[in-house]
Amino acid sequence: MRFSQPANEIATPAKNHAPVIKQKALQLFASIIIMALLGLGSVTHVAAAEIRVAVATNFAETIREIARRFEERSEHQVRLAFGSTGKHYAQIKHGAPFDVFFAADMERPRRLEQEGLGIAGSRFTYAVGKLVLWSARADYVDSAGDILGRADFRYLAMANPTHAPYGKAAREVLQGRGLWQALQPKLVRGENIGQTFQFVKTGNAELGFVAWSQVQQPGRPKLGSWWDIPQHLYTPIEQQAILLQRNDAAKSFLAYVRSSEAQALIRAHGYGTL
Repeated sequence: MRFSQPANEIATPAKNHAPVIKQKALQLFASIIIMALLGLGSVTHVAAAEIRVAVATNFAETIREIARRFEERSEHQVRLAFGSTGKHYAQIKHGAPFDVFFAADMERPRRLEQEGLGIAGSRFTYAVGKLVLWSARADYVDSAGDILGRADFRYLAMANPTHAPYGKAAREVLQGRGLWQALQPKLVRGENIGQTFQFVKTGNAELGFVAWSQVQQPGRPKLGSWWDIPQHLYTPIEQQAILLQRNDAAKSFLAYVRSSEAQALIRAHGYGTL
């Protein structure tokens, strides 16, 4: 609807508004430049939304920090759900309403992409995991892992190799050393790598196969003793993420995960990056 100007009102000459318009234009231009320099343009131009993210347990501490920093830079909220990669995969196949999936392997994201449940071309490696044999006790695990052959312990913890990639890697190490069958009576299996770590941390198992990222935490002393397992003893744990919904807010979050700032944070938590 248009309104006409009353006859007795004297119009202000348009040229008197020019300085104000020019000032506002400069302010807008400056704001755009600042956002571009901070790398925030892709985040702030998307309407505020909740991003539902399924995350492999081993990446819990790292992604909490990534999500916190992302939320500080945007209006979005990140809702995290932790669990084993295999169980998350099954939930997604049965319709769980996640926007993004951070797996502890590359196999499950690849399957979701092939099955049409993940957005084609969105899959990428966000971290490379590292397996260690760890005990909460100092000077308990030797630097070559020979304690496994001596078997002078009650329980050895590992994640379930059916659901958890770190459990699969642990099985490969034991099989490579010819100890898989011999140690069956001593094995306790965590539903995921987080539960496995708790078994060892609390002393319910004297030692166990855990993620290095659980032992190596920024700003915290490394406790206990561990065997840094050579990479050739297990298949590389290449951890991939995939977009599940065509969601601009979720795309914005994944873009931040791939930023140099987030990648540096991932390395600080004990992961490799590609």
